[in-house]
Amino acid sequence: MRDNAEKDAHKNPHLIEDRIVHAALSGRIAPGERLGEKELSEIFGVSRTLVREAMMRLQARGIVEVSARRGWFVIEPSVEEARHTIDARRALEVGMLVTIDRASPAMIRALRAHVRAEQKAIASGDRAERSYLLGHFHVCLAETLGNPVLASLLQDLTTRTVLIAALYQSSHDAHESCGEHVEIIDALEQGNMTEAARLMDVHLRHVEKALNYRNVSNRLDHLKAALQGTTD
Repeated sequence: MRDNAEKDAHKNPHLIEDRIVHAALSGRIAPGERLGEKELSEIFGVSRTLVREAMMRLQARGIVEVSARRGWFVIEPSVEEARHTIDARRALEVGMLVTIDRASPAMIRALRAHVRAEQKAIASGDRAERSYLLGHFHVCLAETLGNPVLASLLQDLTTRTVLIAALYQSSHDAHESCGEHVEIIDALEQGNMTEAARLMDVHLRHVEKALNYRNVSNRLDHLKAALQGTTD
């Protein structure tokens, strides 16, 4: 059984990292979660060498980190890193829409099919699938518009965004996010790339605004304020 898994891993050397990225996008693994080489080796039925190679690729993509004390673990972005991630997405995604001439009918059909899947996941209450599809819309958009380089970059940036949303307790409503995706597609279908770019900028600003940075960044300040006024 293990030999077959090893063969599968060699056929698809990115299988382990793909599964981890999908789990992160789905919200199934949390920021800071430890990813032990031994445990992953057992889960995937492969050698620790293959696991370590996958972890190193994920580290290069900014999805995991490693420390001598904790081993491999899912990133826990700081407030500054979170803001930089959203800024990078804004530059890439708005820029992508500004530079294209027109979206073909086939592209629009593919994007609307993706949004229908989002709506189905929202209606069914499937939080994991909803989280994955809402984040993956941006990757799907780049793929549909024919830019695999941007799609690859956005895969990593949207994964980081989902982890950021979990860490900073995002209040961004799924229905609102899906509705904004529909508006972007409508603008693309009308051939109004300037409006599509503006709507994407608004959408990403809503994503950032929903992040409760204060909840994490001010915990120490709150603790100090609470304890400084105490008496024996």
